[in-house]
Amino acid sequence: MGWQPEDNRSPPALDVRFREVDPFNCWIWIRFADPPGQGERAYVETAFDSWFYLGKLGGFNAENLQSHDAGADLSWLAWDGEMAEQALPALMHSMGAMEYQGTWGRCWLDLGTSDAIALDVLINTLRQIDRDVVELCELVIGGLNEDWPIEEEPEGLFAIGGGGSLPRAHQAPQR
Repeated sequence: MGWQPEDNRSPPALDVRFREVDPFNCWIWIRFADPPGQGERAYVETAFDSWFYLGKLGGFNAENLQSHDAGADLSWLAWDGEMAEQALPALMHSMGAMEYQGTWGRCWLDLGTSDAIALDVLINTLRQIDRDVVELCELVIGGLNEDWPIEEEPEGLFAIGGGGSLPRAHQAPQR
């Protein structure tokens, strides 16, 4: 289990690093302190699946953050539907199945036109999983891992979470 407050010590900080990021072909790498068990994998996969579906539905659109931009007092906020309609779509396209090898986990994503706020939300989520569920040592966004080569086309390119295929409506358009 992750860091416990009863330990009377500060939680170890999750090392978050960015490498070369291609939003249309992005690998996200997670290094666990120990090889993750099924329960720990399920937690991480559920977080990724939930995050992806929010992105697929346009939830990470930095052009329309009206509640955030309003500040601390949200009482009687006049949310502007016309402003929301003028924002360009910011949609994630595809996500591969989470893969594991030893203490590493990885996931392939086509982040599409979603905004960088999506990565901040994922980082915040994984930091909390590190505190509450399973110790994570590193989160690397983008680039390659020399200890774990990438095949030209990942298996399960359109798979999500446990490895099942995405419904046709959730796949990127074929060109």
